[in-house]
Amino acid sequence: MILKNKWKKLAVTVLAGMMVMGALGCGGQKAADTKKPAAVRGNITGSGSSALLPLVKDAAESFKKQHKEVSISLNAGGSGMGLKQVSDGSVDMGNSDVPAASKLPKDKADKLEDHKICVMTVATIVNKDVAEKVKSLTKQQLTDIFTAKVTNWKEVGGPDEPITLVTRPKTSGTRALFAKYAMGGAEEASNKSLETDNSGLLVQSVAQNKGAIGYVALPYLTKNDTVATISIDGVAPTLENTYSGKYNVWGYEHIYTSKNPKAAVKAFLDYILSADYGKRIEELGYGVSSKMQVKDTAHD
Repeated sequence: MILKNKWKKLAVTVLAGMMVMGALGCGGQKAADTKKPAAVRGNITGSGSSALLPLVKDAAESFKKQHKEVSISLNAGGSGMGLKQVSDGSVDMGNSDVPAASKLPKDKADKLEDHKICVMTVATIVNKDVAEKVKSLTKQQLTDIFTAKVTNWKEVGGPDEPITLVTRPKTSGTRALFAKYAMGGAEEASNKSLETDNSGLLVQSVAQNKGAIGYVALPYLTKNDTVATISIDGVAPTLENTYSGKYNVWGYEHIYTSKNPKAAVKAFLDYILSADYGKRIEELGYGVSSKMQVKDTAHD
């Protein structure tokens, strides 16, 4: 009887041990399943569109807070420059206001991967002295001004003073969008003394030069009241009017990479396109692609 009880106690002890080992085994498996992915490391370089630069910079700052071992270096220079540099491999990301095929030979454009990021509205801006009298221009008036057929504001209902053009170089994607959708494809006149593809500097130039006019991505105006916007045919350059299709001077913003970008670049692009970061897009003055009520393949 005593022997039988000893065997019973031994069996209970062995069973308990097996249960503990089983529990430890399950716990170990669970820990392995919830293990965090390896941290992202490496350097990321990008250049191109000054219109897209505020968003990419903002995303880079947020991304680096989560991935402290990533270094991100960003420059402007214009869409053409960004596309050229990502094509020849000197940068990881080429930021562009226009499709790569519009700036690169087809064979080079075909080797790049297009990541469509958001919608960018282009606004016509003027010095505040002009805005006192001129609130809206027709598309024809705008074309005549930027092709230098009209050279004094009094010809379009404004003050009697010369029109000062603040222009962009031919490498500019913003210039290409504006020429196509605001000027019907007309060739913009050049003012070398006030030519820049730095959008921040362009806004500053328009603000500081009497009679000045230029155009800029809407995000550069969200916290800037030094210049005034001009409506086109009575339609103001707002996100709401862009979404509805009433305002037509807009385009998709692109980040181009190689077909197989390195891990850090892929992780950064995944972050920009995530639902979490998507909340920031409108806060910065850009449009969310899914909100577009018009499907116009010409804007791709």
